[in-house]
Amino acid sequence: MDSLPTLWFILIAVLWAGYLFLEGFDLGVGMLMRLFARNESQRRVLLNTVGPVWDGNEVWLITAGGAMFAAFPYWYASLFSALYIPLVFVLAALIFRAVAFEYRGKARTRTARNLWDNAIAIGSFVTAFGIGAMLALSTTGLPLNANGDRVGGPFAWFTGYAVLGGLAVVGFSLIHALAFLSLKTDGEIRVRARALLARWMPVGLLPMAGWAIAVVLLNGKALPWVLLVLAVLAALAAWLFARADGEGRTFISLGLFLVLGVATIFTAAFPNVLPSTLDAAFNLTVANASSSPYTLKLMSIVAAFGVPLVLAYQGWTYWVFRKRISEAQIPAAHPVTPIV
Repeated sequence: MDSLPTLWFILIAVLWAGYLFLEGFDLGVGMLMRLFARNESQRRVLLNTVGPVWDGNEVWLITAGGAMFAAFPYWYASLFSALYIPLVFVLAALIFRAVAFEYRGKARTRTARNLWDNAIAIGSFVTAFGIGAMLALSTTGLPLNANGDRVGGPFAWFTGYAVLGGLAVVGFSLIHALAFLSLKTDGEIRVRARALLARWMPVGLLPMAGWAIAVVLLNGKALPWVLLVLAVLAALAAWLFARADGEGRTFISLGLFLVLGVATIFTAAFPNVLPSTLDAAFNLTVANASSSPYTLKLMSIVAAFGVPLVLAYQGWTYWVFRKRISEAQIPAAHPVTPIV
């Protein structure tokens, strides 16, 4: 049973990698509503690329958070209580973003549509930055005392590592979204997405590489360095494919970069799940922060049946909505008649 905490640490890393891969591109598309789309029809194309999948992608966030709560309750309690303020903003951003997806099509004026567009863009940015900051602090440390409580004021979490992690997820999401749009759209949007992807990929991926390097340097292990080199090679391959207009290979290489990057970070942090910057003796580890063996065993049985079902359903969804979308396929907006 001693291997179960390690197994669940690996599974949680996989869940976060899955979340960043799937939710990454639709958070990026949300931010590109304001940064990329030039007119109303292009914004509608962007919305239609993620419309069938964005809410399903968020299931990975709930699953990752729930797995942390059940498998490592002390990790969950210390991290989420220490980050209470930023995570409230993330929750609000997720709510406004979801509402905007549903209500934008019901807007009757350009002002109302602009309001919902801003809600999608800002909500996507705040979510990406907040999740990145949380994961970065979980791997670099917080000022925790012997009880696992945060020491310092309500903004003790606001460090350089938090900013680096936030920028890492924001940057990756934007690059991943451009790669996704080059796969899912046609016409002008596809051409512009490919051009911007080839130009800005090194800049967008640099913060995530910096985060991985920082965690490796803090822990000084050999295996993470190997994984880090492989991640850099995957990023280089993605950039070369992007310059050669290899859209599918670019998207796959970006996914490989993300998986290897997450593996680098979590492997370097292991066995710590939440280090203390005050004293290494206060670190939360897979051993002292985990649930009972019985709980982990029961979770493993449920996951063995549940996870394949979720993967199969999401895979089927992406297959059904695999066709490209262009502005020519977007019908004219119809007026909304108020109910009297």
